[in-house]
Amino acid sequence: MATGTKTTYWNDRELPSVLKHNLLGRYIPQFGGMTGSRDGRVVYLDGYAGEGRYESGEAGSAEIAMRVASKHLKQHGLRWTCFFTERELKSFTKLEKIAGIYRAQGVDARVHHGDVDGVLNEVLVTATNLPLFLFLDPCGLGLPWDRLTEAMALRRSPKLWPPTEFLMNFSMVAVRRLGGNARSAKGVERSSERFDEVCGGRWWRDFFPTGKEPALDADEAVAAEYARRLEAATGMLVRSVPVAKAPHLKPVYHLVYGTWRQHGLWVFGDSAARARDEWWKKLEFAEEENEPDALFSATSVTRPDPKVVLAAAVPAMAQNIEGLLRRGRAFKLVDHTLDVFGDYYGQVTEGAARAAVKLLHEQGRTPSTGISKNKEKTRDLIVEPQR
Repeated sequence: MATGTKTTYWNDRELPSVLKHNLLGRYIPQFGGMTGSRDGRVVYLDGYAGEGRYESGEAGSAEIAMRVASKHLKQHGLRWTCFFTERELKSFTKLEKIAGIYRAQGVDARVHHGDVDGVLNEVLVTATNLPLFLFLDPCGLGLPWDRLTEAMALRRSPKLWPPTEFLMNFSMVAVRRLGGNARSAKGVERSSERFDEVCGGRWWRDFFPTGKEPALDADEAVAAEYARRLEAATGMLVRSVPVAKAPHLKPVYHLVYGTWRQHGLWVFGDSAARARDEWWKKLEFAEEENEPDALFSATSVTRPDPKVVLAAAVPAMAQNIEGLLRRGRAFKLVDHTLDVFGDYYGQVTEGAARAAVKLLHEQGRTPSTGISKNKEKTRDLIVEPQR
């Protein structure tokens, strides 16, 4: 947990953490299942692990990972080597106790007191020829650009093995704060230089010109450019998910995800859609608890109706798929994840893709029915052009 975190942070999960942890808990079991079967091992790093568990009893990111590791070991014989780093001694001590519970279950849980940078080389060596997932969730600024991109580049392979993926917190609060610092004549230059290190240059300052009002979406423009540059520097497929405390509020951070694999991109988008649904449910529950006598919650009014979203997504995705079919050859859905989902990536679950194929079949635009013949997963469905 980064310096400056509220002392009440670990009392209970706040709404942004609900989405983040739900997404993490949905995705990493599938990452392990998709990549760990080859060698029976997976390496995992939580670089800012905190206490591991909230005082409410809910699992934090570290315990979520250890639960997955324990379950995979028992059910599949898949061994996770989990690294956790934590700077604050009090949080480290609590995390070490949680880790002890899972070590007794056979989980290789290694807790380090210090910065993530101090253990990163050991993680990379341990993960030689093995799948690696990095979860970087600082309460502030994260790893310097050069360190992050170097770690990714060192593990690149023409055959995309071993797979390496990351999920990281890009703080929008920090962007807005440091943007104000950069354009102020009284700003602290060292603070801006620290963000230069995180962003890999001074380019972000252009969005916050000195002495001028920045554009209303300057913070989002910085986040988008950061993701674009990260994709270009690593050669990975990079997507980001904005996370806010409530609807119509600016995001407190973006969850930036990177992978070299279309399968990862597909599963992450599906997991993000399901996690967002849980975020809405938690928001509505919190409102009902705070205002039990209200006739209806504000969430029930502002939340997009999932059925309406799906009804709009299916024909749009069918059109996307038909566009791919115009190339005149069959293709597997997962090989064109972003083209298939389009604007609805991360907004609807993978079931929408199957429904889109069925719609095309009903309209006579593909002989593919969208029905699995050999229990294929939705992502593995092959769609053929009309002959």
